[in-house]
Formats: sequence, structure tokens, C-alpha cells
Amino acid sequence: MQGDGEALFLDCVGEVAVAVGDDGLSFQPLHQEVSSSCWSSIRLQPKLDRLKFSDVYAVELLDVGPMCGPWNTRTVVQPKRNTEMNRFVIHAITRSRKRPSPWVPCEYIFGHKDLKTCKTWVEHINACINKEQDRPKNLMVFVHPLCGKGRGCKNWETVAPLFERAKVHTKVIVTERAGHAYATLASLSDKELKKFDGVIAVGGDGLFNEILNGLLRDDVNVIFPSSSNILDDHEPLLSTTQSAGLDILSSNTSDEPCNGDQVPLVSFPNSWFRLGIIPSGSTDAIVLSTTGERDPVTSALLIILGRRIPLDIAQVVRWKSTPSTEVVPTVRYAASFAGYGFYGEVIRESEKYRWMGPARYDFSGTMVFLKHRSYEAKVAFLENGNTHSLSASAENVANGVQTLEYLQNRPHKTICRTNCFICKGTSTSEQILEDNISGSSRTASENPKWVWSNGHFLSVGAAVISCRNERAPDGLVADAHLSDGFLHLLLIRDCPLPYYLWHLTQFTKKGSDPLNFKFVEHHKTTAFTFISSHDESVWNLDGELLQACEVSVQACRGLVNLFASGPEV
Repeated sequence: MQGDGEALFLDCVGEVAVAVGDDGLSFQPLHQEVSSSCWSSIRLQPKLDRLKFSDVYAVELLDVGPMCGPWNTRTVVQPKRNTEMNRFVIHAITRSRKRPSPWVPCEYIFGHKDLKTCKTWVEHINACINKEQDRPKNLMVFVHPLCGKGRGCKNWETVAPLFERAKVHTKVIVTERAGHAYATLASLSDKELKKFDGVIAVGGDGLFNEILNGLLRDDVNVIFPSSSNILDDHEPLLSTTQSAGLDILSSNTSDEPCNGDQVPLVSFPNSWFRLGIIPSGSTDAIVLSTTGERDPVTSALLIILGRRIPLDIAQVVRWKSTPSTEVVPTVRYAASFAGYGFYGEVIRESEKYRWMGPARYDFSGTMVFLKHRSYEAKVAFLENGNTHSLSASAENVANGVQTLEYLQNRPHKTICRTNCFICKGTSTSEQILEDNISGSSRTASENPKWVWSNGHFLSVGAAVISCRNERAPDGLVADAHLSDGFLHLLLIRDCPLPYYLWHLTQFTKKGSDPLNFKFVEHHKTTAFTFISSHDESVWNLDGELLQACEVSVQACRGLVNLFASGPEV
């Protein structure tokens, strides 16, 4: 099978010489009459003469059947159309001709007069694709039947045959109530969890958040630093060193060493366990930010082929639910966004109108917007050498309105894409290790310090990723990255209602700058804390509600791995 290759008959193309390389197959037509138009005229096959094993998700033997000759050629190439042959099919992926991001399943059907030859090819190609070690073999799948417009079950029925064809075993659980996925995962022992290569959410951002919290839970130690070194008051904050290397264990925590019969503890981050989403929700911001497409088939193929990217996670510690309650730390996690004020109230209000489906968010958003309520709060964010304050200045913005001068001189944004060099850069923990080895020390300007911002806010939000969705094509923060270890803290101060409307409508316009208003503060930071005296303070964590008047939030760089490859250019 090496060298010049073996002659096989490719359906709708004709005789080709197929050769096996280190990373894939190459095809060479054996007849000059078979022009390149044959490739482009076939609906299920891409126009190419090489197929990488990394793009092949299955190969299987077919029954004896008809093989068609080439299309769009005047010269008849033997064998003629509808010749009966032994056959096998290679299932692979290709890109859409109009857009590069969607992945489309395609088929290469080969024929040969000898059955043994077909079997040999199937065995050899299977052996080659089995060397792709990142591909999952066993997955737990949670299907939300009511998410979005009730698309969960339908979308799973669409993609389930792809998993079966690729011989990926799936344990499917259709959720029956809120918290079902969380409770299921929280009850798993480490031995049970290690049977799976990952967990898939067939739903929206809320179901993914439930799965995320069910896996991580609140078993991580929360450190109370000396407040006298950080803040003037005595509110607890997360340790500034914890974000450098966070190790989260599952529920079977123990300081005892494992013997031969014990299963090693499952901790995060790790290199083998991944999470995935097959989009079926109302917004699907996580999928759009990590794949560039809101397409169940694309997401399923990314999972089957074992694509991997690290994903930052925001750890949210609730110290108090109301001002009068005692300090009881409760840990939650968010993958896309944590928001207070307008963002929290919209989710709380929408719970009254669940019967409206996804339209409830538009209705609730309008109701909350018209109330135009602001909230008194204190926010402190961590500022260090790698932290940037990106707020619009008074010189650039007059009376809250973007000026032409600023728009012409605004800084260039580096958008996160596939193989992003920023996300592949040195992590915080790696940098600390390098500093210790080299003996170098950080300058005074690089030492972390906390900066306060007080006042009345319409909203306080932290974007972990860009949060792209169909209503906001660039997301909340267009240049937020998937794994750079930073949060984008957005503080929207009280302002006249027309200005706030102008700010919100900018999110709907691609290429706009919704954060550059005088009443908007944008800080790129690794951690922040929030304190409010409001009795009914609620936070929106990936669309899930959390009542809290005092919280601390920090970015955990690359805490989980996702079945994705980043948005295509």
C-alpha cells in the first residue's frame, strides 16, 4: 500500500491509485480523462487529492453494489457506470464551500473486484485512525429535552448515528428536572468517572454550567488571606496566588496515598478528560465562541475526532447571600459570563415566563431595561503587570458618546482563533516556575494590587470568553480569549436611559465598540471582588441564578479541556 499505491475504483470518479502516507491517503487518477471537475461535481466529496487520517472518523465494509463511473466527461472510462463491485467507504469531514467553519460529513466509496483487498484496506485504515490517541471511546451524554425550542432530543437523534459509526460508546441520560445532571455527576465516584473520556451536553449554556459544577463541585480549598495586606476593610478575598495553580479534586478527597487497588483521584486540570457541547439552547454563546458555528453536526464531529482546546473557567465564591447572613463560602463556576444588576435581573425575571420559550429573554430584558435600576456596590479588581485598564477616558469620550477621533485611533484587537498564539503562551503558573528557576523577581509595578471602584452601577459583569451569540455577533468582549487566564470586568455606571440603550444596541452591530463610553469601565484582570448591601442581589452565571451580595471571582487558566479547536478565520 506504499509507494505508487494500489489501483481502486472511486465512486463517481473512476480508477485511482491510492497510496498510504504517514498522515493520510493520496489519490491519483489513472486516466487523464478524469479531470478535476469530477471532484467538484460530487456533492459528498470535497475537491482534493489527499485525505488526512485526522479528518477520517470511520471506515467500514459495504455489501457488493453498483459503482458509478466519472461524471462530466465525454470519454467513457472503464468500468462503466453501475458496475457491481466489492466496496468499502471512508467517512471523513470537509469544509463548506461558502464558509470555512462548518464541518460537513463526506464519503469516499471505493470498489475492487477482490473482497479480500477491500477487507485489507478497511483493516489498515482502521489501524491508522486508531493511532489518533485523542479520540474518545466512551462518553456520558446529557440531553436536555426542553432547552431552546425543544431541540435537544431532535439534535441528538441527528448526530447519534455519527457516534455509532465512529464506534464511540455513549451513555445517554435525558434530564428530567433542573439539577439532574449536577446530581448525577456529583454522585459519581472517581472509579466510575474514569470510565469516561468526557461528558457531553446536548443543550445550552445552562446545561453546560450544570455539568461543569457537577464535575468540579465545591471541594477546592478557599484561602482567606490577611485582609490588612490587601484591603482596608475585612472582607474575605481569594488568595492572589491560587489563580497561578488551581488543583480541584473530585468528591473522593483523601490525603492517603493510593495503593494498588485504589483509583487515582480525578483532578482538574488534566490532559485526558474533556467536556463538549452539541448546541441546542437559546443562545449557545460557549459553542459560538469556541467553534465559530452554532451547528450540532460540526460540534459532534469535533468531539468524535478528539479536537482539544483548554478553556478558562471563572471560579465564583459566594461569601454572603444577603447582608444579614453569616459568612458561608460557597463555590460555583462559570465558563462564559458572570453578571450582576441588569444581567442578573433579566434571568430572574425570565423565570416567571418560561412558558414563552426563548422569547422570554427579550420580554424580560425589555421590562428590566425600562425600570432602569442602578445598584450601589463596591468592586475591587486585581491590577498587576499583566492587567490592563481598557476604559474609555474623558479625553476620548465626551458626554458618554464615542468621538470620531477615538474611533479612528482605537487600539487594534487580537481576536482569538484556531491555534491562537496568545492562548498558547506561557501560563501564570509556568511564569512563576520560570522566575523561581532563574532567580528573577518581579518589579514593584508587577506586584499585584487591588484597585477599588465604588458607586451606582447598572450592571457588573465578567466575561471569561467573548460570549458571541446571534444577537451579539462580536460578543460582549470581541477580543476576549479562550485560555489566556484573564477576565474582562465590565462596570456599567448609572447613566441616562438613552445612553444605556445606545450602549446595548452597539452589541448587535458587528465591528462596533460598545464598551467605549464614559460610563463604561473595562478592566482586564485575573480576579475581582464585589460587595453590595442590596438584600436581593442575584448573579447570572452562564444563565443560572446565584443569590449573592458578596462574591470573589478569579480566572482559572485552562482549568478544563473542551472538544473544540477554536473559531476558524
